[in-house]
Amino acid sequence: MRTHGKKYTAAAKRRDITAQYQPRQALEIVKQGAYAKFDETIEVAVRLGVDPRHADQIVRGTVLLPAGSGKSVRVLVIAVGDKAREAEAAGADNVGIEFVPKIKEGWLEFDVLIATPDQMGQVGQLGRILGPRGLMPNPKAGTVTMDVGRAVRESKAGKLEFRVDKSGNVHAAIGKASFTVEALEQNFGALMDQIVRQKPSASKGVYVRNVSVSSTMGPGLKIDTTPYR
Repeated sequence: MRTHGKKYTAAAKRRDITAQYQPRQALEIVKQGAYAKFDETIEVAVRLGVDPRHADQIVRGTVLLPAGSGKSVRVLVIAVGDKAREAEAAGADNVGIEFVPKIKEGWLEFDVLIATPDQMGQVGQLGRILGPRGLMPNPKAGTVTMDVGRAVRESKAGKLEFRVDKSGNVHAAIGKASFTVEALEQNFGALMDQIVRQKPSASKGVYVRNVSVSSTMGPGLKIDTTPYR
C-alpha cells in the first residue's frame, strides 16, 4: 500500500478531491502546497479524446509561454556560414556541424537542437540517438528552419513543444513554484489555447477530457474542462 509523507499529506488537505477548480484557484493551491526545498516545476496533464495509434489523430505543437519557462535552455544549432553566425549572435550555446560526430560519441549537453534544412542530411544520421529523447529537429516544431536566429531566441524565451503520448495524454511544464499566480495562469492559458487549436479533424466526441495541475512533489488538482469543450 502506497503511503505519503507528512508534507505531501498536508498539501493534499488543501484540495477537494471531488472538485473541479478554475485554473487560477488551482494554481494558487498548488503554489501554496509546494513544499520541496528546491523550486518545484508546475506541471499540466491533459487527457485527450484521441487515438494516437492513428496518424491523423496525433496532437503535436509548440507554444511560446508568455511568462517564460523558468529554466535555462541550452541550445545547439547545426548550421554553417552566415546561418551559424546568426545563431551565435542570437545566443545559441553551441553552433557547428562538428557537434554531429560528438553526439554520435554520446555528447548530449543540450536541451534543444535546431538545424537548417541543408544540414538535415547530417542530423538525420542521429535519429536513433535523438528520437527517443525527443531532441530530433522537426519542421512542425520550428526546429528545422532557415530563420535560426528567431528559433534560438524563442527557445531561450520559453518556447514549449508538446506531443500526445501513446495513452492520449499531453504533459507539459508551465513554470516554477516561484512564479506569480498571474504568470502561471498566463502560461496555462497559452498552452490550453494551443492544444485546443491542434484538435485533429478526425477526433470525435469530447476532445479535452481531463486536465490537472500539480507541482513536482505535490498532489494534482482537477481543472474544470467546460471552457475547452
